Amino acid sequence: MDKALDNMTPSLLPVSVIIPTRNRLTILNRTIGSLVDQSYWPAEVIIVDGSAEDHLQEINRPEFSAKKITLIYQKANVLGAASQRLQGIALAQHNVIWFLDDDVLLDPECTRRLWVGLTWQENVGAVNAMISNQRYTKPGRMTRFMYLLMHGRTLATYAGKVIGPAWNLLPEDEAGLPDYVRCEWLNTTCTMYKRKALPNPVFSDFFRGYSMFEDLTLSVSIAKHYTLLNARTARIVHESQSGTHKDNVAEISRMALVNRYYVMTRILQRGGWKYNLKLFLLETFGITSSLRTKQNWLQLPKVIQGKILGLKEINRMKSKYGV
Repeated sequence: MDKALDNMTPSLLPVSVIIPTRNRLTILNRTIGSLVDQSYWPAEVIIVDGSAEDHLQEINRPEFSAKKITLIYQKANVLGAASQRLQGIALAQHNVIWFLDDDVLLDPECTRRLWVGLTWQENVGAVNAMISNQRYTKPGRMTRFMYLLMHGRTLATYAGKVIGPAWNLLPEDEAGLPDYVRCEWLNTTCTMYKRKALPNPVFSDFFRGYSMFEDLTLSVSIAKHYTLLNARTARIVHESQSGTHKDNVAEISRMALVNRYYVMTRILQRGGWKYNLKLFLLETFGITSSLRTKQNWLQLPKVIQGKILGLKEINRMKSKYGV
């Protein structure tokens, strides 16, 4: 598969990287540093910044000019992960779009391995990196039971699957697996897409702000026509940062329920009383399994408040969409 790079000289790939960011200058610069230190580089880096301040001078490093990387910096028109990525796509000049979070550190050769996977076969539409510190782990007894209940049958592994009411599970990292593993969904943390594989619109205007599950929706749309791969040896570390959008426990709780219901009914077309029951059981499982720390117990009233708000919103969605 490395033959895909034989004729790529100099080490510049026809890729547009899109990085949405807000108030994370320090970690953003670390992400950019790990990107330009790769053996192969994207031809274009597009940063859509939702910060109040202009950070162009702080991020415009000499490596961009030295490696002939075009840097495009714009202030965000609308705050939110999905909307900022859409703004970046409108600026992109290349036929490969690479979504990259602003708090990611790439291991050496990550870019090369993503590119090889994406260009391996014509039917590959997207490839993402293995998140070393966020991956599928072997489930315990109760979780295995939930997987069976949600999916309806036993599998050797549920890694990379989308089961039940839009329960998307991370890929696994086992030594015996091939370098590229087919998945049913990909996160947008560090993923390359062929532009022709992207739907129009790329993201629904349903997703705003934190945009929970917009990656799952995008994946399901692409998977109808293309193969999705996880590049197991293209590794990153995701240094997930705190933010104001994560501080509102009730809002995150509401969004998790409403957005999952939207994906379940509108995207996966999984409706009816059986999937509604599975959604209830999944939400209950999620709440109860999180009650292992004092902090989560203290946040429980806010979590329940968010679910109540979510149920009210779902009722309005049922009236609007009839699902």
